[in-house]
Amino acid sequence: MSSDLSKATLRRAALAQRAALPAAEVAQRSTQLCEQLFQHFPVAEWRWLHVFLPLARRNEPDTWRIIHRLWAQKLPVQLAAPVVQPDGISLKHYELTPTTPLRENRWAIPEPVPEAAEVAPALLDAVLVPLLAVDAAGHRVGYGGGFYDRFLAQCRPGALFIGLSLLDGPPLAPIADVLPTDVPLRACLTPGGVWRF
Repeated sequence: MSSDLSKATLRRAALAQRAALPAAEVAQRSTQLCEQLFQHFPVAEWRWLHVFLPLARRNEPDTWRIIHRLWAQKLPVQLAAPVVQPDGISLKHYELTPTTPLRENRWAIPEPVPEAAEVAPALLDAVLVPLLAVDAAGHRVGYGGGFYDRFLAQCRPGALFIGLSLLDGPPLAPIADVLPTDVPLRACLTPGGVWRF
């Protein structure tokens, strides 16, 4: 990888690596991420877990494996999922249950319909965060829209922010262009293990 550790360079490299993964590899690595989450975190003790719903055509981690495991085990954890707002820069969050109707937004990401119960960020015990790369301080590279940094800033102190990465390997050297508004993660799950920051 280039010595340029700007977000734009890291984003391009990670998107290319992830796009090269065959569907079977994405499925296997997503299962490993699910195992890492349940092995390393007290999931059953959380009241509210926020989970992004995957955009399959971009080879995002298949978080449905985590969701279905929670429902199958009947753990007392309530789930929330994001909905991009009409302003195009902010998120609201709605309860996700086995009967919640979903619809795709303009980016083809599934979202709960807003008739579901809205969930305030302050209620969340943990948030599973999409990312493309992360550095040793827990700063992440996402798609560049800032949605999650604005959202994570609204969560209560002590909430766990856990990144999910399909790409293995240690965290990067410091990202060159971290902003004051960037909210660092507490941990990042990879198929091979967990990094804590």
